[in-house]
Amino acid sequence: MHYIDGFITPVPNANKEAYLKAARLAAKVFVEHGALEYVDSWGDAVPPGKQTSFPRAVELKEGETVCFSWIVWESKETRDAGMKKVMRDPRMQPGQTEVPFEQIFDHGRMIIGSFQMVARTRAE
Repeated sequence: MHYIDGFITPVPNANKEAYLKAARLAAKVFVEHGALEYVDSWGDAVPPGKQTSFPRAVELKEGETVCFSWIVWESKETRDAGMKKVMRDPRMQPGQTEVPFEQIFDHGRMIIGSFQMVARTRAE
C-alpha cells in the first residue's frame, strides 16, 4: 500500500493567494521528486467542534481558514528519498518565492503526520 503525508494548516485569509501559489509550486516540486499525488484544499465547511475539530486543533484565529493537504507516495522508502530531494530543491528554499513559505502561515500551529495507507476504494 501507499504512504501518505498529511497536513492541517491555519492560513490567514489575507494570504490566500500566496498560499495557493505556494501550493501549486509545492505540488509541482513534490511530483517531480517522486510523489504520486499532491492535494491541497482550502477549507469551505470546517465547523468548530465542542470537544475537538480541525479549527480547535490548529487554534484557528479570527480571519483564518483551515487548509487540508496530503501527499501520496508509492512507499515509505520512496517518500523518504523524495522528501530529501524536496527539502534540497532550490525552489523550496527561503526567499525563492514572492511571499516566503515561512511568512504565509504559522508553522507552529500546523499539524503534520505520516501514515501507512490501509484501505483505498475508488469509484469506477
